[in-house]
Amino acid sequence: MKIFADYHTHTLYSHGKGTIQQNVEAAIKKGLTEIAISDHGFGHFLYGIKKNDLPKMREEIAKINKSTDKIKVKLGIEANIISIDGKLDVDKETLKSLDIVLAGYHFGAIPKNIIDCFRIHGNNFLARYFPTVDRKVRVINTDAVVAAIYNNPIDILTHPGAKANIDTKEVAKAAAKMGTALEINSSHGHLTVEYIKIAMKEGAKFVISSDAHRPEDVGNVDKGIQRAIQAELSIDQIINAKE
Repeated sequence: MKIFADYHTHTLYSHGKGTIQQNVEAAIKKGLTEIAISDHGFGHFLYGIKKNDLPKMREEIAKINKSTDKIKVKLGIEANIISIDGKLDVDKETLKSLDIVLAGYHFGAIPKNIIDCFRIHGNNFLARYFPTVDRKVRVINTDAVVAAIYNNPIDILTHPGAKANIDTKEVAKAAAKMGTALEINSSHGHLTVEYIKIAMKEGAKFVISSDAHRPEDVGNVDKGIQRAIQAELSIDQIINAKE
């Protein structure tokens, strides 16, 4: 199995350690033919990119794409799910302007309102210590993620299950119906082998990503590949893999 694209990489525009150019150069060295720059959405408390940086990123990516035929660079974003009804911290017009849209749940994202803050962030925090809360918030998390998939043009759902307990089967059903790939994240350990097997049965597609925060980590997807192989996931189910 060979991964030809890494669609989840971060730069200095959020909390990555390198520039777009450095990520691209690292990707070329790894033999990749596609890369996406997918920094955090505007609503992340610590790491969200500034909306007025997007035109600068677009211009830089356009220049790189004109300068080389070794790789295709895409402008993306890792949007944050910020409400129970699946709202993202990136507006619809901005989403339409991107080449690829990633979305996931992060504790650092500013919720839509106080109620969502408590029901999502508060309950996910308490769930670490109280099993009854964990069971309740699993339903809330699942509903939020499923709503996000149905209501937004999400190409990739990032590290599902890594930061919030979800019902993988229900999320996979929505993802399969809407054409959203579930990420096998090589940094976070999710999807797990168990979750991959559950999602496979629902006909979901997958993507293997590095979630690189340093240029040298771009294309480092061996851990994700290993889990895909252990789950007996076929190459045709992985959108960025080939023989």
